[in-house]
Amino acid sequence: MGTMLRRRDFGKQAVMCGGALLAGFERVHWPMPNVAGLEDRSEDRSKDPFSGGRQLGTADFVNPRPLEMEAAQGTELDGRLYTDLSKLSPQELAIPTDEFYIRTRVSKLLPEPKSWRVRVDGLVEKLRNRTIEEFGIATKPMGLHLMECAGNGPLVHFGMISVASWGGVPLTDFLEGSGAKPYASRVLITGFDQYAAKSMSSVPGASWVFPTGELRAARAFLATEMNEKPLTEDHGAPVRLVVPGWYGCACIKWVTAVTFVDDTAKATSQMQEYAARTHQNSLPMLARDFQPATIDPAAMPIRVEKWVVEQKIKYRVVGIAWGGAAPVKTLMIRFNPEEDYVPLDNFAQSKNDPWTLWTHAWSPKEPGTYSIRLAAKDPSVRTRRLDSGYYVRSVEISEV
Repeated sequence: MGTMLRRRDFGKQAVMCGGALLAGFERVHWPMPNVAGLEDRSEDRSKDPFSGGRQLGTADFVNPRPLEMEAAQGTELDGRLYTDLSKLSPQELAIPTDEFYIRTRVSKLLPEPKSWRVRVDGLVEKLRNRTIEEFGIATKPMGLHLMECAGNGPLVHFGMISVASWGGVPLTDFLEGSGAKPYASRVLITGFDQYAAKSMSSVPGASWVFPTGELRAARAFLATEMNEKPLTEDHGAPVRLVVPGWYGCACIKWVTAVTFVDDTAKATSQMQEYAARTHQNSLPMLARDFQPATIDPAAMPIRVEKWVVEQKIKYRVVGIAWGGAAPVKTLMIRFNPEEDYVPLDNFAQSKNDPWTLWTHAWSPKEPGTYSIRLAAKDPSVRTRRLDSGYYVRSVEISEV
C-alpha cells in the first residue's frame, strides 16, 4: 500500500508545479462578519484581504513526530484513526465517517447486532431489555455534534477531534417510563468491554456514571446513525452514547446497559483513568465527587495558507473554535510570546457545538518559527486548556 498523500505534501507539490490551486480553497467563501465589541474595525473587514490573490501552498506545522492521518491502524484497544483537520471548510463542517477519529476499535468478540439488547436495571421497579429493533423505530435526527478525545494533543497532531451528523434516541425518551426509584440520582452507562488481545497502551473500561440532571441538560442521546447512515462498528454500533459538550471518554460505545444508581455509586475504572485529562482535582473514589467531563471553550489553527496578493506574500491562518456552554464573543491571537494578543480578523461564533471556523490575515516580518496561540479574554469564561497553552501550534515560515 502506498504512502497517503497528505495535504501539506500536496501543497508542496502544487508550488513545484507552478502554484496550482490547493483543493479548491481559493474558491472558498469566508464570510466577513462584524464581531461584537469590534465594530470600529468593520471597515477593515468589508474587503477580503486575499481578494484577487493566488494561494501558493501551505506552511508546515512543527509536529513532534510523523503520523499517518485518516487511516485506521491497530486493533481493538490499540486501534486508532486520526482526523486531518487541515481540509475543513465552512461549506462542510461534518467529517466523513471513515475519517472521523477513533480512540478504540471494535472488539473481535463483539456479539452480532441482531441479538443486541440494552438492559435497563438497577434502582428500578422492573428490569427491562430494549432491542435494536426498538431503537430503529425510535431513531430521529439529532444534528451536528462535536466529539473530542480527552487525550487529544500535539503527539497526535490534534487529530482526535471530529464532528458528525448524528441520529438516535434522546436518552430522556429512552428512560421514560423506566420506573426509576425516587433516590436513583445517577445513571451508569456500560458498554461491551471484552477483547481478544491484551493491550500495550490501554486498559479495559467502558462505563461512566452521570448525574441524571447533567444528561438531561446536555441532551444526551443513544446514537444508532452517523452521517445519515447506520453507525459503524468502530464508532460504537449498534448503539453508542453521545453526550454533547463532554469529552469522548464519556461517550460510551457498544452500550449494553443503563443502570440507575444512587449517590453511593463508585467511580468506574474509566472515570479514574481519565481523571487528570478531564480536569479532576484528585482521584475520587465516588462518582458523586467527579466534576462533569465537559469541554471548556478552546481554539487552535488548523492550517496556514501561503498567498501572493498584489505581488506580496501574505498568510491566512485558518482555525477552529469549540467547546463551552455558550458562544465566545471575542478570540485573540498572537504569534510569539513577546507579542501582544490581537483580535481575530474574522470570527463570529453563534453556537459552541459543533465548531466554528475562523480566519486571520498575517504578515510575519521575517522567516522563522512562530508559535500560534489563541486566548479568550473574558474573565467569566473558564478556558483551562487555552490558558495553559495546550493548543499552541508552531509553524515554519520560509518566505515573507
